[in-house]
Amino acid sequence: MSTKVELSVVVPVFNEQENIALLIERTLAALSREHLQWELIIVDDGSTDDTAVVARDCIAKCKDPICLVEFQRNFGQTAAMQAGIDEAKGEFIATLDGDLQNDPNDIVPMLNELKSKDLDLLVGWRKNRKDAWIMRKVPSLIANRLIGRVTGVKLHDYGCSLKVYRASIIKQITLFGEMHRYIPAWVAAIAPTSRIGEIEVTHHPRAHGKSKYGISRSVRVILDLLAVSFFMRYRARPGHFFGGIGLLLGFLAALVLGYLGWDKFVLGNDIGTRPMLIAGFMMMLSSLQFLTTGILAEMTSRTYYESSHRSHYIVRNKTSTE
Repeated sequence: MSTKVELSVVVPVFNEQENIALLIERTLAALSREHLQWELIIVDDGSTDDTAVVARDCIAKCKDPICLVEFQRNFGQTAAMQAGIDEAKGEFIATLDGDLQNDPNDIVPMLNELKSKDLDLLVGWRKNRKDAWIMRKVPSLIANRLIGRVTGVKLHDYGCSLKVYRASIIKQITLFGEMHRYIPAWVAAIAPTSRIGEIEVTHHPRAHGKSKYGISRSVRVILDLLAVSFFMRYRARPGHFFGGIGLLLGFLAALVLGYLGWDKFVLGNDIGTRPMLIAGFMMMLSSLQFLTTGILAEMTSRTYYESSHRSHYIVRNKTSTE
């Protein structure tokens, strides 16, 4: 009978041939000191260097439970993280970056903290972050505050990949696009924010290779944030979102056209060349379009839940006298 895995450690990597061997060595050293059943899952996101080759050589030399998942091509960090989570068999799942800036020695203390406080997610906070101010820290600071304000999940460091989850929670979430940075917000969509915690972790400067992130990510962060905000609030009722906009535009159109009608038929003024008439009709047409889109979105949402046999609620536990 196989032993139940308590902790799965998932590490997405891309072009980290200089770091991967040391990453495996440090992670194995950190986990082997503890009395728990664990596994290490490395997901190679289509590296174009020898990352996978070095990883396979390391795996061949050790007897510890390590799994290497190799992508056909580069699909992105979110896809790699999702693949590792799908592969994980542990009751708890930890994720960290493969560039050695996260410290594997923080994993087990974070796991103990999560269990002692009965949390669903514990997020690492790189309080003493070893990155450049202009290119990394300032955009991250702005993004963290913006994401916290929009999603309602206020954390110091959304961008830290070092996190520990309950597998039963994170496996209910499907990550896509570049949504890995919004995992706390996705978790908040199915669990109370009181079960999401944060803890200071060690952060090291990058010793080898180059960062895969830059200032260009800011635009994608904003676009992804809009999508996350929509799904958090309106995934099960998209008609309320589109219908609300449609009703607002319809109300404004009624005011404009009503005023113009009074001006035309009561006061006898010519309104044929007035820009307000065009604006009123455009708002009325837009209102009808948004209302129609809301109805179609509701139909699509209901079809999704019915065809996938999913419900719009989640039961955490059930206790009965039977």
